[in-house]
Amino acid sequence: MNTATVPFTEIRRPSRGKDGEGSVQVQLDPNVKIGNAKVFAVYGKGGIGKSTTSSNLSVAFSKLGKRVLQIGCDPKHDSTFTLTKKLMPTVIDVLESVDFHPEELRLEDFVFEGYNGVMCVEAGGPPAGTGCGGYVVGQTVKLLKEHHLLEDTDVVIFDVLGDVVCGGFAAPLQHADRALIVTANDFDSIFAMNRIVQAINAKAKNYNVRLGGVIANRSRDTDQIDRFNDRVGLKRMAHFPDLDVIRRSRLKKSTLFEMEPSPELEAVQQEYLRLAASLWAGTDPLAPEALKDRDIFDLLGFD
Repeated sequence: MNTATVPFTEIRRPSRGKDGEGSVQVQLDPNVKIGNAKVFAVYGKGGIGKSTTSSNLSVAFSKLGKRVLQIGCDPKHDSTFTLTKKLMPTVIDVLESVDFHPEELRLEDFVFEGYNGVMCVEAGGPPAGTGCGGYVVGQTVKLLKEHHLLEDTDVVIFDVLGDVVCGGFAAPLQHADRALIVTANDFDSIFAMNRIVQAINAKAKNYNVRLGGVIANRSRDTDQIDRFNDRVGLKRMAHFPDLDVIRRSRLKKSTLFEMEPSPELEAVQQEYLRLAASLWAGTDPLAPEALKDRDIFDLLGFD
């Protein structure tokens, strides 16, 4: 079988003692390690604002003078549209256009420059029900390596689909130095965060990734997040309130650094710059212990 023409049907044998007992994983090819860039993978419940967080964090890093690459890992390919002002074709789209012959691609076919020089890639994903997102991530990094883009990159941010913790969408954790979790101050978001902690802990057994911390988003308060963090051993790194200017920035297809100035907006921008500076300086690795579902139910809420 020529797997070059049918990439989504590639079969992976269950790994034994690797990435979780009996897990079916797309293993990391040592030849596609990203290299010297600091690599962050952003996870969180679907719809929690990961793409907004990732894009504005990318801009914040660029404002600090860093060369930044953002990789969207969602078939919707909407991770970078506030940076580029339109939906970009995915790596899978452009590979399909050349019958999956990657040697025919040019860098400008799948890498696009966004606001303030942030380089943008939309990995995309396989058609629904037909394959593994991990394959897509692997092919994207392989292409970037072959075109030498990663040699000139300081920071890579993976913006990862929803709260899916299957082997495929956990694949960015194989490349990342730090995983960041975006959450709101509510039960569903924190429940999803707990599952993501489990996935990151599983990857940390065999890869260098460690949890960096939690980003509170779309929340006036953080009491429930802080309660969970204290219980499991996590740390809140930043807090972005539920402001209308953030909602409007997505509708305007703009990052927060391009919106009309206001005191509340300046505070949010400064928080992103502070977060970027903290991540660049380096964060202590966290080793939280995930809770059982019943324990989360008992922990959160009001007496």
